[in-house]
Amino acid sequence: MSTEAKVSLAEEIIRSHAPLIIAYSGGVDSACLLALAARAVGEQALGIIADSPSLPRAALADAMDTAARIGAKVEVISTAEFENENYLSNPPDRCYFCKAELFSAVEKLARKRGFRTIAYGENADDPAALRPGSRAAAEFHVLAPLKLAGLTKEEVRRVSKELGLPTHDAPAQPCLSSRIPHGTRVTGSALALVEKGEAHVRSLGFRVFRVRYIEGTPPGARVQIAPAEMPALPSREEALLEGLCSIGFGTVEIDPAGYRGA
Repeated sequence: MSTEAKVSLAEEIIRSHAPLIIAYSGGVDSACLLALAARAVGEQALGIIADSPSLPRAALADAMDTAARIGAKVEVISTAEFENENYLSNPPDRCYFCKAELFSAVEKLARKRGFRTIAYGENADDPAALRPGSRAAAEFHVLAPLKLAGLTKEEVRRVSKELGLPTHDAPAQPCLSSRIPHGTRVTGSALALVEKGEAHVRSLGFRVFRVRYIEGTPPGARVQIAPAEMPALPSREEALLEGLCSIGFGTVEIDPAGYRGA
């Protein structure tokens, strides 16, 4: 099936389940889904952003800007995963508790306001068996139009570019909690430190990277930069290290293997 046919199928799936709420993060997949939904059913689609300490302020602002470009209705709600010990203890399936909280909150909103369906931006390349969030989506019967239509990640990016979305070439950007090793407690102070650290690294011109949190007093950081961007590191390394230390990291190490994903 061609990409165009898959897009048509995704839009038909959306139309057949409208009115619907899109769990929207501002990432590549959810932005594409929101744009297709806005085109297919207009105001019968509502994007919902879950706001919590794990969402960087810059990411929230970018998501709202993208929604405005799409011309889609979007609302921000607060979620309470930081009141759940199962989330804060940071087990390997932490994402399940986050998504379950999100879908629970959105389900209540949908029921109250007369929406038929909740949808989210899983694509055909996402391995559901390896994603705790997919388990939560299945439990709440959340629709995945991109996946059902067979749209792969590459196709989602291509369609996003055709739609004029600024996210078409955006790197993956999971929540800030993903920077904290499993088993290390998730705290607001740790996330704030990571957020400031990544803002500093980004200000130096790096695009694809992670600042990993290392528990300690004071905490440390392990910086991973995409291999393609590593040649730029020597001229910026001093500023990178000094900036992270001034933010509050006691030690900073740069991973020589670079950023490899997740």
